[in-house]
Amino acid sequence: QVQLVESGGGSVQAGGSLRLSCAASGYRFSDYFMGWFRQAPGKEREGVAHIYPSGSTTYYADSVKGRFTISRDNAKNTLYLQMNSLKPEDTAIYYCAAGPTSTLDARAYKYWGQGTQVTVSS
Repeated sequence: QVQLVESGGGSVQAGGSLRLSCAASGYRFSDYFMGWFRQAPGKEREGVAHIYPSGSTTYYADSVKGRFTISRDNAKNTLYLQMNSLKPEDTAIYYCAAGPTSTLDARAYKYWGQGTQVTVSS
């Protein structure tokens, strides 16, 4: 069955860095757009970044542009999110997801991971 498993979350001070990974299995990883989403307590889930199946094109939410980098390794069926210059407002549960189209709208994504917690302290 389809599985998306995130890892790499944790606690870090403001200005620090973390690298999230998402290991995919059970479907043809290279056929799908992949995205990272996050949800903070009391807030709606928001799109952070997404990447084309080939990895050639990426999109970012304005709130993370210039600080986060999404990438993928289709040979390893793995998605990454490099997060630099982290801020307290980046604190959230981060999810990876697979979908059929280029969008940061979570409703369009078909498969979801269970999430990994990222906490940034000031």
